[in-house]
Amino acid sequence: MTENNAAATGAVKCAAFWGHDGKALADFYAAALGWKVTQTFGDTAAMISDGATTYVFYTAESFKAPNWPEDELVFHLDLAFADVEAAEQRLVELGATKPAHQPGGKHWTVLLDPSGQPFCISAAGNNG
Repeated sequence: MTENNAAATGAVKCAAFWGHDGKALADFYAAALGWKVTQTFGDTAAMISDGATTYVFYTAESFKAPNWPEDELVFHLDLAFADVEAAEQRLVELGATKPAHQPGGKHWTVLLDPSGQPFCISAAGNNG
């Protein structure tokens, strides 16, 4: 192994998500995070960013939300907020739903985004 591993070092440039309506999902997460929609791609996709992190959301006509918790998840987001109760209320107003199954106890809350995909919210600084 060489001392210069620059060629083997990478960075995540963007994460991509699929749902029933990519643009609506981008709007949801932009509002949830206080970010901006930075680019749209026709009627089927949109990108959001805070200037450092970027997510792109695509429409997939054959998208099927996982039947959580029965189905294993391939990927999900953990979002942190200073006021989790206020964030939960705001996210539900934006279109999230709260499933009955809540395995996080007092540590995190599971919500489903408008496409039915689970994501978690917790207090900023809470790693578990």
